[in-house]
Amino acid sequence: MSLLSLLSLLASLGGCSPEKAADPVALFEYPSPDAWEPLAGPAGPAVTFAEAELWQHCAYLTGGPEDIQHHNLAVVRDGYLWLPWAPEDGGGGLTIFEFSDPCNPVKVGEAYAEGMRESHTMAFGVVDGREYLAVDYHTPGADGQAGGVGFWDVTDRTDPRWVSAIELPDYDYPDAYFRVVLSTTWQGDVLYAVAGLNGVFAIDVSDPLSPELVSQTSVVAHIMGTLHVVGNIGLASSAGLAQTTFYDLSDPWSLEPIAGGDWQTEDREGDLQGYYFASLGGEYALFARNTEGGGPIIYDVTDPTAPAFVGDHFTPDADGGYVFRHNDWLFQGESNFGAVYDITDPTDPVLFQTFDLQGDLDTVTPVGNVAVISVDDDANDGQSTAVMPWDVNPDALGPTAKLVNPADGETFVTTLGRIGVSFDEMIEHGSVFEGSFRVWTERGEPVAGRFNTQENIVNFTPDEPLEADTTYLVSLPAGGVTDVSGNPTEVDRSWVFSTGGDVNDPRGEAE
Repeated sequence: MSLLSLLSLLASLGGCSPEKAADPVALFEYPSPDAWEPLAGPAGPAVTFAEAELWQHCAYLTGGPEDIQHHNLAVVRDGYLWLPWAPEDGGGGLTIFEFSDPCNPVKVGEAYAEGMRESHTMAFGVVDGREYLAVDYHTPGADGQAGGVGFWDVTDRTDPRWVSAIELPDYDYPDAYFRVVLSTTWQGDVLYAVAGLNGVFAIDVSDPLSPELVSQTSVVAHIMGTLHVVGNIGLASSAGLAQTTFYDLSDPWSLEPIAGGDWQTEDREGDLQGYYFASLGGEYALFARNTEGGGPIIYDVTDPTAPAFVGDHFTPDADGGYVFRHNDWLFQGESNFGAVYDITDPTDPVLFQTFDLQGDLDTVTPVGNVAVISVDDDANDGQSTAVMPWDVNPDALGPTAKLVNPADGETFVTTLGRIGVSFDEMIEHGSVFEGSFRVWTERGEPVAGRFNTQENIVNFTPDEPLEADTTYLVSLPAGGVTDVSGNPTEVDRSWVFSTGGDVNDPRGEAE
């Protein structure tokens, strides 16, 4: 008897026939993944270099006449390079450059604000068609007892304008780490301001002209430096200690520690290692060691309940500052010099090259085939930030999504959920739109929302709460999201999650 005949006989006798795979749902047709609006600027570097030009300074980036040469992270957004410049005690600004020819940068916009202080991150948000940048703030004339977060309106790249500020409780300067804002992260209507021993402030920025403090998550003996938010989780790292904590952000205004996600950073020998600052690059938490030497420490954080040591490299005569990932490379300021590490084998990072810039060299930002190198103290006049080619050919490798939240197949996701992706290199925000980052319900209906991009991370915040007991499909089609050099994703990536207990994949039978 054939299998089909046997199944028919069982059905006629009241037996159970095998469950038929669900038919695919007709999904709403989004725009082509590469149909995003043209960038305002000419994008990242597109220059080929000779071997002799590598590892040499080819240009210096300076701010306005008030620039006292205290520089940190620079980023590419909307086809321009953005350079903040401000000291710890306030009085700084923002300069925007054309950077497609990185050895001949061209200023397109610049402004000064008396209240802007040293910023270690650049958190952007778009509200009602206008674009804002949140930075650290030191209240002028307050004798160190007031500060928090300030806001630029950067809608017009040629004319950035300081528009508002919010003072936060318990601020105290000149304590440069303990009770001042050290970094900011923007997701939807929430701005997280990370403030050392003061913990994390959650600020309502639905109107950036009138920001309002909603909550404060206090900490004990944890000098919080950054909070990297991916969807509904946040990686809170220290500023100078070894402590790291994952938080559940299901309620975006309340941070709840994730069981198993709190740990002390160690090296391959199992010895405790402090780090200066951390970043999130793809599936890896990256730590810039500063305990009797430098070099990167890598943890796999694919499972936030069980972070796992991957590898490290010890670099003598170094003192780690900031670390960033670019595909299979790590760029790290080591105070006394800068360094590039090859992590083709992440269990055994290899020191590839070192280079110099006079001063406290804390920050090395990868931008295609050049690095933007910055010092925050003791610079030679006019040389706080240098541009240095590190690869002959322009970058041609697109970004890869390495970590997503909610995870594929996750159930009981909060209806207040956001969707986040951590890539293996920095992302061009202008390439992130509904066609390159798609979200559907299980019925194939599109989900509208807003995007925030910060370094390697993209977050999507739905305009309305998610529906209860509903499956959602997320897709990053090939040829959509790009890196800062304009290289798009090379493979399709999609996943599903549910706000209920069951996942009903609208694609029908699993791909």
